[in-house]
Amino acid sequence: MRGALLPDDVRPLYPPIPVVSRPEDVVFYVPRYMGAQEDLALMAHMPNLEVVQLLTAGYDAALAFLPAGVTLCNAGGVHDASTAELAVGLILASLRGLDSFARAMPGGGWLYGRREALADKRVLIVGAGGVGRALRSRLAAFEVDVTMVGRSSRPGVHAAADLPDLLRGADIVVLAVPLDESTRGLVGTGFLARMRDRALLVNVARGPVVDTDALVAAVSSGRIRAALDVTDPEPLPPGHPLWSLPDVLISPHVGGNTSAFLPRARRLVDEQLRRFAGGRPLEHIVAG
Repeated sequence: MRGALLPDDVRPLYPPIPVVSRPEDVVFYVPRYMGAQEDLALMAHMPNLEVVQLLTAGYDAALAFLPAGVTLCNAGGVHDASTAELAVGLILASLRGLDSFARAMPGGGWLYGRREALADKRVLIVGAGGVGRALRSRLAAFEVDVTMVGRSSRPGVHAAADLPDLLRGADIVVLAVPLDESTRGLVGTGFLARMRDRALLVNVARGPVVDTDALVAAVSSGRIRAALDVTDPEPLPPGHPLWSLPDVLISPHVGGNTSAFLPRARRLVDEQLRRFAGGRPLEHIVAG
């Protein structure tokens, strides 16, 4: 059915694509999802390239390889639901001690005790884009007080300038921002110092949004807890302090990589190809 909806001369090739045999023929390029830098470097060998459609929401890595005059689009909306699901999972697992229960199972450990509920918590979502909005809607059933922060103030969203004051009242802080020069290192010593004692920091954004050394220091002191789907560096090397610190839960950058990903990605690429072939404006343009 997809082929019938596309113009006759448009032939989409979906990843994984091991090799681009004739890069000079490529005008619309879709690098592999979470592929190596070599995929992005191929752009330099595509003299007729007009559009690059990423399969990730993040696009910071692609900017360094983007030729002048080429339009870059991200996968806006493709990963929102899955990433929001993981954020909820990380919050619940951290508060209820699910990781501790799992580690105790091989030895038959029965870790009975009172754990924290998500109910009645104050959740601060830093990032009011698709992931942040998807997370807010999923938290609505958990009887929590949700506050959102975006770049600028609008109905239901606080401005970034309000963040220092809002941190002091939050039990859980979720990072859902893109990585750019305004967010790189956003969570440093000062940010963490403003968080409440024993507050939970959840990062489903990008690793470099958080200063890793500052986070290690804050968690080591016992003040802050963390649940991280992304880290800096990434992959996190064996022996890194974050692996062994108490009150840290780590998942290996799998926020968007679920069964929902490929069907949604293909729908996005199909629609973008139809727009491109028909001379209509593309969606989710982030550069170019």
